[in-house]
Amino acid sequence: MEDYKDQFITILAGYESEMEWFLSTNPGLPSRFPIQIHFPDYDAESLLHIAKRAVANRQYRLSVDAELKLRKQIREVLSQVHGRQPFSNARWVRNVVERAVRHQAVRLFDVQSPKREDLLTLQAADFVQEARI
Repeated sequence: MEDYKDQFITILAGYESEMEWFLSTNPGLPSRFPIQIHFPDYDAESLLHIAKRAVANRQYRLSVDAELKLRKQIREVLSQVHGRQPFSNARWVRNVVERAVRHQAVRLFDVQSPKREDLLTLQAADFVQEARI
């Protein structure tokens, strides 16, 4: 690595406390990674924006009630995990959207001749709150 230091870049990413532990495991590591950037957690509005983009990328849309329920779930989870690490908040919200898509498919399974709008719209009922975070 030392012989190719001008041609080699390594990016390490992880939760702050785990990365601090990792760098402390070998006295030579901190000097090899002199630049450290801390990225703060997303706030509720940013997570809602990420969720809306995930929904749109899958060519779905949120009903008004679904957006309200999702916003409430995001705020509740953020209040539960406040100050607790680790919490993969952007990954969590993407998983919530993926679960909602699966719940929507199950919900529409018995619907005779669902309309296109039904197939493309996630409803509040599709955002089932999971017990674990």
